[in-house]
Amino acid sequence: QLQLVESGGGLVQPGGSLRLSCAPSGFTLDYYAIGWFRQAPGKGREGVSCISSSHDSIFYERSVVGRFTISRDNANNTVYLQMRSLKPEDTAVYYCAANHFNSNDYCAATAREYDIWGQGTQVTVSS
Repeated sequence: QLQLVESGGGLVQPGGSLRLSCAPSGFTLDYYAIGWFRQAPGKGREGVSCISSSHDSIFYERSVVGRFTISRDNANNTVYLQMRSLKPEDTAVYYCAANHFNSNDYCAATAREYDIWGQGTQVTVSS
């Protein structure tokens, strides 16, 4: 079964930084677009960022522009989400997801377009 494993979450003070990692289990990420999503208590799953398999297409949700950076390291078969200047409203469970789209220059910020998911990692921003 194809799965993803997220890590790197935790408790951080406002203004702090975290780096989330997303690694596959049972496959390589080379030909998959990757999306990062988050879900806060009582809210729906929100697309935060995504990166195409070609690395050329990247999307950021408006509230994280300039603070979050998505990257992929094919050599280590891992995708990262570097989060800086964290705010309390960033508190959520963060999920990564993968899908093999027809175009290697495409990634999606909608959850329904992804087939493979991780179990999530909790990010809490609080003083």
